[in-house]
Amino acid sequence: MACLRLAHLRNALVEVDTFEGGVPLSNPRLRQPSALILSVSNVQTTHGNYKKKSVTTTCLVGRNGTRHPWKFQCSSKPYLEPQQDVEVLQARTMEEIYDILAKRLLLSAMSIADSSKYVVGMAGPPGAGKSTVAKAVVERLNALWIQSSSFTDLERNNVKDHSKDIAIALPMDGFHLYRKQLDMMKDPVEAHARRGAPWTFDPDGLIKCLQLLRAQGWVQAPSFDHGVGDPKENDIIVTYSHRIVLVEGNYLLLADEKWRALENIFDERW
Repeated sequence: MACLRLAHLRNALVEVDTFEGGVPLSNPRLRQPSALILSVSNVQTTHGNYKKKSVTTTCLVGRNGTRHPWKFQCSSKPYLEPQQDVEVLQARTMEEIYDILAKRLLLSAMSIADSSKYVVGMAGPPGAGKSTVAKAVVERLNALWIQSSSFTDLERNNVKDHSKDIAIALPMDGFHLYRKQLDMMKDPVEAHARRGAPWTFDPDGLIKCLQLLRAQGWVQAPSFDHGVGDPKENDIIVTYSHRIVLVEGNYLLLADEKWRALENIFDERW
């Protein structure tokens, strides 16, 4: 049975894997988790330690603006302790979870002006399922919008060019530093070896991109070309018609100074 603990608006999300045991960390990075757990298994806590009940992924949501250390570490990944003051929804499958999230965002899309943007930030470590969740929710949300809008049956059947989409995913991957920028660092070998660490991204570029989106209602953002190994400029186009923008990435909720400006950009954090 899948379980979702829904976040209140402007809360924050961190995705983690269930694990057994833990090692305390002293480096504060993330906010206090409190509002969302996305899981296909139950997670037990005993005196601050997680007990593994399956090998599936668990997502935790943190409280907006509250710093919190990564409490536990397993295989070099951060893990957070959930709180109890949350709304709980249950479903039998992850597909039902995606449906719940899409329907929630549909209400947000309907409540804002045509050219406005409702920006969701979803953060978590590599491999936690951010891209999978974002893709599934965006697809469902766009389908729900077509069904709920005043299109004829023929128009609904012929929508293939995504011109009617109101939701789009915007990965943080496009804001990797270029390889040539890593080459110019003090230790290029280490920079390339540790590519993917927070300091190998361009948070200022991401923040400016999202601020521009807020200001003008559209933006061209970079994607990441895995074949080339570098960002691809202006590859993602967020248009006036997109009402929901789901930004996903590893470090959207970091408490570091360079990333803190993101706090005021997101309407909702997962």
